[in-house]
Amino acid sequence: MRYRFLTCDVFTDRVFGGNPLAVFPDARGLVAERMQPIAREFNLSETTFVLPPETPEGTHRVRIFTPATELSFAGHPTVGTAYVLAWIGDVKLDREVVHVAFEEGVGIVPVTIRASRGEPVFAQLSAARMPEFGPAPPGPETIAAMLSLETSDLLLGDDPPQAVSCGQPILFVPVRDLAAIRRVRLKRDLWERSLSSYWAPQLYVFTHDTETDGADIHARFFPPALGIEEDPATGAAATALAGYLGIRDAMQSGTLRWVVEQGLEMGRPSRLEIEADRQDGVITAIRVGGSAVLVSDGEMDIPDTMPHGAT
Repeated sequence: MRYRFLTCDVFTDRVFGGNPLAVFPDARGLVAERMQPIAREFNLSETTFVLPPETPEGTHRVRIFTPATELSFAGHPTVGTAYVLAWIGDVKLDREVVHVAFEEGVGIVPVTIRASRGEPVFAQLSAARMPEFGPAPPGPETIAAMLSLETSDLLLGDDPPQAVSCGQPILFVPVRDLAAIRRVRLKRDLWERSLSSYWAPQLYVFTHDTETDGADIHARFFPPALGIEEDPATGAAATALAGYLGIRDAMQSGTLRWVVEQGLEMGRPSRLEIEADRQDGVITAIRVGGSAVLVSDGEMDIPDTMPHGAT
């Protein structure tokens, strides 16, 4: 059977920037045993499959696959899927601001789409879960060695490595400057020994030293457990980053905002906009948004019976 797919670049305003995504806007008839090898065939960070909703609150059910596994939540697939559905008319842009609600493994993920002249120009997800903070990570010497850095390259002090999750557990590692973050090379053997079985095995390395105008954070993301060496734009990590930064901000009540630049070392510049609402010192809402561009529109012929070993 033939299924339509579209690809887009997410968290960017230009083709070949941001994070690529493949979207199957009507995946009815496909089961998970078909979805995983399809995602592996595309070999992008994620591929999404859109299905009818299963709850009264949802507008669409969205399943998200990396080449290696299914995810309960991911940011750039959520934003990119909203863009694609708006582009092809499955979400009607009859107002300047349109709301959808995606059923994902983490729960209902609300998405706001801003439109201009009937076309999407910005999409913003709202986190389904507030930050959860994990157990203490391995020591700074171990983390630094894993990243091919010196311990002195890590920020430490009031900003030590810390694990946070808003649906996907991530270890945040602040470093001192751009020079340090550009030297990062993940040593897989050390990662296997020291972090692969930890509560948050994915590494988000960041610095407040930035390259582009208006950016507050420069980031790189390494998720080897998901079958990805490095990711150029990571919405789920940006969501949890709001938890890491938010609890350290002096503002007790109000909206905190950050702009993250990512993907520059990969030649895929990306820009993510983060907002966090804080009330009496407690984070009550997190939003992550950005732009996207359509890249391709095609069809895939998927056999009813998968070849032996294609799982």
